[in-house]
Amino acid sequence: MEGNKVTVETVRSWKGVRRFGALTAYDYPGARLLDEAGVPVILVGDSLGMVVLGHPDTTHVTLADMLHHLAAVARARPRALVGADLPIGTYRTPEEAVASARRLADAGAEYVKAEGGREILPQIRAIVAEGIPFMGHLGMLPQHVLEEGGKYRVKGRDDAGRLALLEDARSLEAAGVFACVLELVTPPVAAELTRECRSMATIGIGSGPDCDGQILVTHDLVGAFPWFTPKFATPLARTGEAARAAAAQWLSAVAGR
Repeated sequence: MEGNKVTVETVRSWKGVRRFGALTAYDYPGARLLDEAGVPVILVGDSLGMVVLGHPDTTHVTLADMLHHLAAVARARPRALVGADLPIGTYRTPEEAVASARRLADAGAEYVKAEGGREILPQIRAIVAEGIPFMGHLGMLPQHVLEEGGKYRVKGRDDAGRLALLEDARSLEAAGVFACVLELVTPPVAAELTRECRSMATIGIGSGPDCDGQILVTHDLVGAFPWFTPKFATPLARTGEAARAAAAQWLSAVAGR
């Protein structure tokens, strides 16, 4: 990526000025390739539980998992702004949230992300007070999927849901959150949240085109996990199929020799 190091203030300055993309990375080559492509924001997401570790959802991911993969990404020394998810069960109290966030920061995270709105405001305020930048996550919350019967449901479909999202977004912005992922939020509500928040960038995933930025799981973008692709993701490459074909071709060559 050409230019200077992307920082939290860089992302803040893009609000209402330019749209940007963010992608996930879980290892050194992945982070380096994204950085060379010019991706400005990288997230070491707890989505690694599914696309890397083979779990059915993100609820199995531990802080040790996150630290291991974050350290690998950080070794690429990308110009991109690098952050990491706080996994489930690591931010139940403000004290626990700060301790977990500090461990991620020490491993190379330049921001941390956690799921929730007003119910985790004490944790968010504590993390921000420690000088660790915080990215929010509203809408569909993958860490709560089991509480919703294992279904990933679109949020903001009724007026009560819309108002709750607005209040959550306003509260996060007031707490100093610099950006917020909006996952599976109805596009009109995502657009409204984007307009309402003057200093907090919105980053959509399955939430329509009107957010300040967009984020995808890189495996979904490049077809590296061919067994499942979300409805909102369109693979622009088929690396999983290419790897399978290359392995089969190599085995045939070995057998032939």
